[in-house]
Amino acid sequence: MGTLSTKATLYRFSALDAIAVAAYLGFTAYFTLDGEGVERLMLQLFADPATASYAVNAIFYAGVGIFAVASAWHVAGRDLRILGTRPWFTLGMVPLAIVVMLILTAILVAAFGTAQSSQNQVGIQGLLQQVPAWLMVPLLVILGPFVEEYLFRHLLIGKLSRYLNIWVCCAISVLVFASIHVVGREGLALSALAPYLGMAVVLVAVYVWTGKNLMFSYFVHATKNLMAVVLIYAIPPELLPS
Repeated sequence: MGTLSTKATLYRFSALDAIAVAAYLGFTAYFTLDGEGVERLMLQLFADPATASYAVNAIFYAGVGIFAVASAWHVAGRDLRILGTRPWFTLGMVPLAIVVMLILTAILVAAFGTAQSSQNQVGIQGLLQQVPAWLMVPLLVILGPFVEEYLFRHLLIGKLSRYLNIWVCCAISVLVFASIHVVGREGLALSALAPYLGMAVVLVAVYVWTGKNLMFSYFVHATKNLMAVVLIYAIPPELLPS
């Protein structure tokens, strides 16, 4: 009985969840509506445009991340303990999930036509070419994936499924996650959306398959981002797609 009560508490929406979502939506709206103003402010603080852009992203994810960690640390701790009971499963299934993600992404890209880099992807590539790895890795591999798994898996599936059918929640998670990464000049072009759809489907699948294990989907997401960071740093800038 105590276990059921604890689980129910962990998946109940809290004030911290509301603050985290409000911070995410608020930052997103502000940066979208007054992006030039934010850029001018950052350039007053940092002369280098790349450093200014990095600062904007760091403020965004740190601002949301504080509330995400404060809200989800009980769930994260429980999920880490569960994964700790089966370390070989985790070590084997994370790479397998990445392989499945790459295959599904390739299929979707082929189905939707020529791959198109989203504005988000181009911006990240630009940062990686100008900002040192010791700054980018904590943002893209540690903080960013945790914030996104908390919002798009833990909240949109783990907690929302208390009120909606879980498969409806999964569909919402996939669509919102993919769409939020291509908001920009390219709109919702399927060729730009395809890589993020493939990623979202796999992250949702592993989250649900492991019993709503936030840390397992986080490890998959972080590993995928780490691979992308290593590849971009390893490939000469002139060979990267523009």
